[in-house]
Parts: sequence; structure tokens; C-alpha cells
Amino acid sequence: MKPNQKFSKLASSQLIEKTVEALERNGIKAIVVENGSQAKKRVLSILPEGAEVFTMTSQTAEAINLAKEINGSKKYNSVRNKLMAMDRNTQGREMVKLGSSPEFVVGFIHAVTEDGQLLIASASGSQLPAEAYGGGKAIFLVGTQKIVGDVQEGLKRIYEYSYPLEDARAQKAYGMRSGVNKILIISKEMIPGRITVILIKENLGF
Repeated sequence: MKPNQKFSKLASSQLIEKTVEALERNGIKAIVVENGSQAKKRVLSILPEGAEVFTMTSQTAEAINLAKEINGSKKYNSVRNKLMAMDRNTQGREMVKLGSSPEFVVGFIHAVTEDGQLLIASASGSQLPAEAYGGGKAIFLVGTQKIVGDVQEGLKRIYEYSYPLEDARAQKAYGMRSGVNKILIISKEMIPGRITVILIKENLGF
């Protein structure tokens, strides 16, 4: 299945402004930056040195070398590094618990609606507990091509654009197919300051 290129077009400044206002009404802090370099700097300015940080598998974070900066330096307490050193066969439950409630989560979303809702799809669901509630603070990197009209269009974007690209990546990286098996929709955040969305005026990520 070829990705529907309709969903690769960056949003207009007017639409970005409308989405920012909606996100803020829903208790989600929104920051707009021009490019990936600025996004990386903003994320690093939010993370305190020594903080426990879990970087979710993200093409956006990889593209701007943010994941490498967090996990490859000694500035932060990397949850991903800890997980990579553990044995899933004997420490599976410990790994689930560790990944479910980090101090900071740095991740991505697949669609943002004009009325300020976030949609995240997953094959395993492993990142969703921390992003939905367990993580102390969640920071999402979002190219503005991911802004859509409503939830239904967001779901369409997931199935027609994000999934074909992620499926191809998974086959190349892991030798296995991906899947849209679990979807998280965040309509509102009740904890002030918990979620920050960084909207990037650059086509990054799926």
C-alpha cells in the first residue's frame, strides 16, 4: 500500500495557530518552532540534567539526533539504555514497570486534530501507558503535516499514511510486519504542565 501523500503536506500558519489555541484549551502546552534543530534545543531546555528520560522509538527524534543526544550522553538517566541491558525472558515484568512510569517521556504522535486531540498508534502498545498517564511529563515532537481536521481524519492518516511507512521500516529494521493494533486518543490533559507538544514547521516523522 502506497502512503496517501495528502497527509504529507505541512499545515498553514493559520491552521497551526488554531491548533495551538485548541491544545492549550485542552490543558496541553503547545510550542511552535521552525525546524528540527530548534525542536531539539527546546526539548533539551526542558529536560533537567540527571532526569530520568525514556525516548520512544521515533523517526522524528532520530532525524534530529535527539535520541542519540539523550541516550548517548551522561547528562540524563536513560530508561532506554536500562531496558536494552535487561533480559525480556527473565525480566519482562520489571521492564514493563520501568517503561510505564518514567520521569520524562519523549515521543511522537501520528495526528493532531484542529480541536486539540492527539492520536498515537502502536503495534505493541508498549509506549502508551507512559504517554497516557504513567510518565511524569510527556514531550511530543510533531511535524505540522500531522495536523488534521478531526479524529476520523486522524484515523485515516494513521491507516493510509503512517502505517504503510512504519510497516516498511519495521520489515527493514526487524524483519517483521508492523500493525495498527492499539490507538491512544488524548482529548484533554487534567494535570497542568504534564504534556508539551512541539509543533515543527518541517516534514519530520510519519
